[in-house]
Amino acid sequence: MRLAQISCAAEASAVLASAGYVSDRALEISLALAVTLGQPLLLEGEAGVGKTEVARALASATGAALIRLQCHEGIDLHHALYEWDYPRQLLALRAAGDGVDEGRLYDRRYLITRPLLSALESEEPAVLLIDEIDRADDAFEAFLLEFLSDFAVSIPELGTVSARSRPLVILTSNRTRELHDALKRRCLYHWIDYPDRERERAILAARVPEAPAAIIERVLEAVTRLRADPELYKLPGVGETLVWARALLALGPDGDLEDTLGAVLKVHEDLRRVRASGVLAGV
Repeated sequence: MRLAQISCAAEASAVLASAGYVSDRALEISLALAVTLGQPLLLEGEAGVGKTEVARALASATGAALIRLQCHEGIDLHHALYEWDYPRQLLALRAAGDGVDEGRLYDRRYLITRPLLSALESEEPAVLLIDEIDRADDAFEAFLLEFLSDFAVSIPELGTVSARSRPLVILTSNRTRELHDALKRRCLYHWIDYPDRERERAILAARVPEAPAAIIERVLEAVTRLRADPELYKLPGVGETLVWARALLALGPDGDLEDTLGAVLKVHEDLRRVRASGVLAGV
């Protein structure tokens, strides 16, 4: 199925399932509306619950190009949109000597495209993933608001570049800070929570099909206990659940949960707390 053909929750479910992503109806409806209405979709939730995987699964299952912009502190237009290849321009300037035509220095061949410009110019259906937008600053968020309004940018030396066909835009946020209301109003919104036990069992079966039922049940019970501890600094996400199952599978039937805690807990204080509490005893 092509990306533009997703028009209902059932079709979104089938597309995600074909890429091994186990979704719920609320997410499927949000995706179908994002495609049908042509609006960006903002996915928020704790780290590791599968926000980024939604975009990957959509692109993989539909054959669309996945164009990813990873946000970070200090990101600016040069990282996100375009920049000029100054070393090549200098070489061209030196080679031309006094007869240089300055206009030719800003020829398209010297332009380095970054994810946002690539998404505008994509000739094939594309999923534009703007990952962890909450890590960018207010100035970049303001630019992104304008970009998502018009799907066009102005390059002073070349003119305006408009989208050949609008990409499906998925933004993710771990909610390390609140996003501005103006950006949220441009988007459809969906919160991805930790999955319930049945859905996480289905995720393990889909993503680690070689894992026997005994390992899957041990991991599910252990993860459930860890997520119930309000004192942990960082709760394990679905990604950690998958890694834990693979780690136990690699160790064989005698694999110990506490020996493999580094697969799910990445904070020293959390490791000490879990080992001292005995919360995994008997699992």
